[in-house]
Amino acid sequence: MKPRVLFVGPTRYELPLSPGLQRKWEAIGEALDYRVLARGTGSEERFELHGDFYARVPDRARRAARAFGAQAIVAEDPRTAALAIVGRPGVPVITEVHGNWRHSTRLYGSPARKALSPLVDAIDEWGVRHAAAVRALSGYTAGLVEQTRGRPPDAVFPTYSDLSAFSVPPRPLPEQPAALFVGVLEPYKNVEGLAEAWSKVAPRVPGAKLVVVGRGSQRAAIEGRADEYFERLTPEHVAAKLDESTVLVLPSRYEGLGRVVIEAFARGRGVVASRAGGILDLVDDGEQGLLVDPEDTDALAEALVQVLSDRALAERLGAAAHACFPEWNQPPEQFAERLRALVGSVIN
Repeated sequence: MKPRVLFVGPTRYELPLSPGLQRKWEAIGEALDYRVLARGTGSEERFELHGDFYARVPDRARRAARAFGAQAIVAEDPRTAALAIVGRPGVPVITEVHGNWRHSTRLYGSPARKALSPLVDAIDEWGVRHAAAVRALSGYTAGLVEQTRGRPPDAVFPTYSDLSAFSVPPRPLPEQPAALFVGVLEPYKNVEGLAEAWSKVAPRVPGAKLVVVGRGSQRAAIEGRADEYFERLTPEHVAAKLDESTVLVLPSRYEGLGRVVIEAFARGRGVVASRAGGILDLVDDGEQGLLVDPEDTDALAEALVQVLSDRALAERLGAAAHACFPEWNQPPEQFAERLRALVGSVIN
């Protein structure tokens, strides 16, 4: 029989699921008998969705696990894992580590969140230490886990992402040089650094444009600098914007992995990015992209000028990036089987 697993996390779902998410959960359903406790709207037998989340996790996870007869809980982050463990569900709790939990109150949202940092850090670290097993998404996040609990994670593999919109043959670089940023407009993405760097790039590369896709608290910092701004685009439209761009720019102060980098690889586009976090698991400096220190806006500007001014360089980086794409294009069935093996390690 398939193991019974309760997935718990703050991701917001809207039912019915999008085709990409449906493929993910169908594959998981082939490997596991599952239920999901999360945020969102809509109704479905396997999904229990609420408007709020963290405050009610202990009670809701305990009740859902017992009603379903779960053999394990997979928590989306260490904080959720800690709260689920405190709720005493009676089954082992596995936590995923998608990024550096210490940044969630420091580099995301309003400055007032920083006051919560000591408490949130303690909860997250407790969750990592007391989980029955830990899955990291990248070498970077695996290092965070080992530093915290004194041993490596029990598994390291990325979460499945539906890349079908990006997986058609890449198009040639556009005639007009363009840099594309895709991501939340929050402090950890270093949006203000990108704005400052672009003010130095634009005069040096005539005709170059900056295209920004995203929303968040730092929108004002970038909106006046971008030549094109979109709050939100479908995956198909993001793929089209990558095709219209020379390079992806990602100046983040940290990244757990960097899905948008993989999307750029699929479209044969190199990357100008920070030498930070999981970006280092994806990009070799000078191969698939150019890497700079996160706070060095002069270096970021110089790297952008290099790639936008030198078509041969941009093509070389793009070709190397595209060659790496198959390594990161994980089918949903592989992801589900890896999850099943991890669950099996704690219930057998």
